[in-house]
Amino acid sequence: MSKPQVVEIGGRHLSLTNVDKVLYPAAGFTKGQVIDYYARIAPVLVPHLAEHPLTLKRYPEGVDHEYFFEKNATKHRPDWVKTTPVWSEGNRRTINYLLANDLPTLVWIANLAGIELHPSLSLAKDLSTPCSMVFDLDPGPPANIIHCCQVGLWLREIFDHFGLQSFPKTSGSKGLQIYVPLNLPTSYDATKTFAHALARLLEDEHKNLVVSDMKKELRVGKVFVDWSQNDEHKTTVSVYSLRAREHPTVSTPVTWDEVERALKKKDAGLLTFETGEVLDRVHKLGDLHAPVVTLKQKLPKLAGVADSGGSASKVELAASAGADAGKPKKKTQGRAPTSKRARKV
Repeated sequence: MSKPQVVEIGGRHLSLTNVDKVLYPAAGFTKGQVIDYYARIAPVLVPHLAEHPLTLKRYPEGVDHEYFFEKNATKHRPDWVKTTPVWSEGNRRTINYLLANDLPTLVWIANLAGIELHPSLSLAKDLSTPCSMVFDLDPGPPANIIHCCQVGLWLREIFDHFGLQSFPKTSGSKGLQIYVPLNLPTSYDATKTFAHALARLLEDEHKNLVVSDMKKELRVGKVFVDWSQNDEHKTTVSVYSLRAREHPTVSTPVTWDEVERALKKKDAGLLTFETGEVLDRVHKLGDLHAPVVTLKQKLPKLAGVADSGGSASKVELAASAGADAGKPKKKTQGRAPTSKRARKV
C-alpha cells in the first residue's frame, strides 16, 4: 500500500491512507478516486448533509467484502469534526452522530471508506421535525427502475393536486426516490401517515404494479412504495452519495422530464449514472435538488382535505383505512425483535 499523504483542505490537515486501494474491483475504482469524487461533489453535497445526523456505511476492504454501519462517530477523529449527541432508547446510551458540515469532514469520511452516506431527514437541532417527506420506490424483480418511473409519475400527479413540488432522484442502486421538501414545522406522525395513505391509494388503484406492504413475497414483479422511511429512527441514502454496487454508481437527482423519457423508451440505462457523469451533470445543470434544502411547503392536513374531492378524498379514505388497520386486535402475538445485524440490500 502507498504511504499516507498529508494534504491541506479548507485549512485542515488530513492524512489520506491507502489511496491506491481498489474499493470497486470490477471497475478498478480506488479509494483515492472515492476521495476525489467526494471532494469535487462537495459544493452541492454538503448543503444536503449539513447539520443532519449522519450514518456511514463503511466498506474498508471494498464493496465486495463485509461492511458495517457506523452511527457513533469513531473516537479517533480530528477535534474539528463536529458531532451531535442523540439519546438512543434501544441502546440506552447517547450516540454521537457525525455532522458532515464542510469539505474537510467529507474528505475525512471518504478516507474512512465511508462509501455510502445516510443522513437523517431531520436537523440535529430538532430531531422530531422532518425537513422532507420521502418515498423510496423499490422494485421487486423482474420489475425495475422503469416500473418505478411509472409509479413516481402517479405520485407526482397526486402532489400536483395538493400544490406540492416534488423532486426525483435515482437510488443509485435499483430504484427511484421522491422527495417532497417541507422545511416548515411538522412531525413524523404527519408525514408518515400522509405517505402511508398515498402508498395505500396507489396500491388500491394499481394493484397489478404497486404494493404498500414490505413483505418480500408480495413484492415480486411490483414496486414497493416504501412510506416507512418517514421515521425519526430511519435514514435514506443521500443525494450524490456513492452506492456500494459493482460499479461506482451515484444516487443522482433527475428531472421529471428524464423520468418520463426513460419510461417512454423503457431504457433503465438512462437513469444510471457513475461519478464522472454526475460531476458533468452538476457542471451543466447545477444542483437539481437544491430546492429540497430551501423550499418551504405545508403538508395538507388529512382531516381538512376530505371535502375537496378527487385525490384528496381518496387519500383521506386511505389514511382512515390505515388507521383502522393499525388498531390493536385481541389475541395478537408479539412481533419478533428485528435483527441488528447488517444485511446487504
